[in-house]
Amino acid sequence: MKEKLDAFAELLNIMDELREKCPWDKVQTLETLRTLSIEEVYELSDAIINKDLDGVKEEVGDLMLHLVFYAKIGSEKGAFDITDVLKAISKKLINRHPHVFGETEVTGTKQVLQNWEEIKLKEKQTNKQKKTVLSGVPKSLPALIKAYRIQDKVSGVGFDWDFKEQVWAKVTEEINEFQEEMKKNDKEKMEKEFGDIFFALVNAARLYGINPEDALEQTNKKFIKRFNYLETKTIQQGKSLHDMNLEEMDIYWEEAKTLE
Repeated sequence: MKEKLDAFAELLNIMDELREKCPWDKVQTLETLRTLSIEEVYELSDAIINKDLDGVKEEVGDLMLHLVFYAKIGSEKGAFDITDVLKAISKKLINRHPHVFGETEVTGTKQVLQNWEEIKLKEKQTNKQKKTVLSGVPKSLPALIKAYRIQDKVSGVGFDWDFKEQVWAKVTEEINEFQEEMKKNDKEKMEKEFGDIFFALVNAARLYGINPEDALEQTNKKFIKRFNYLETKTIQQGKSLHDMNLEEMDIYWEEAKTLE
């Protein structure tokens, strides 16, 4: 434990020096760091997807630096410091895990999540915050992730299907509604109905324990790999994709699938 504390103390000391002596670090604000932090999270995501543990270690370090940086700026504003941050998260974790730090008994992860959402609501009511179940979902989240978080949160307070298989009737219903608008060629309503299809499919993914963002990213990577193979083979044959029909392209596409 001492080694861990010493390592964290070293980072805090380095942050103090950077803020005092480095021209770039001196001028950073909460606002300028925000977009950089988002970029770091995506880089961490890439490392996780690629199963690059060295990369994960590096990106976690970069994020840790950003968190310490935010705390440093907070202390300069007299709003909070790293001690306040750590004490607050420790208090929150203890309060929201009564099955670990209290006498509450749970039967599985679903009940843990339900308790978590209920405790969060009670905390907000105690703090006289006018917040709802979905108020904690960031507005700036990408739509796919946001849909997943919305459904996950409402599930935590019991708004969910009795049986996961029921979701497929909803998916089918949304597809049928889209097809009806498609026949009318109403672009605005088609877009809305297509969004409903996405939302229903994200819900299905959640119910079956699949993260839709991860699933789609796997498909993205698979498509890129196959298309790169198709493009490379086309160039090697002295051909151009613009001059090939879909059947000709499909030969190389199937080769790429076979190689996988």
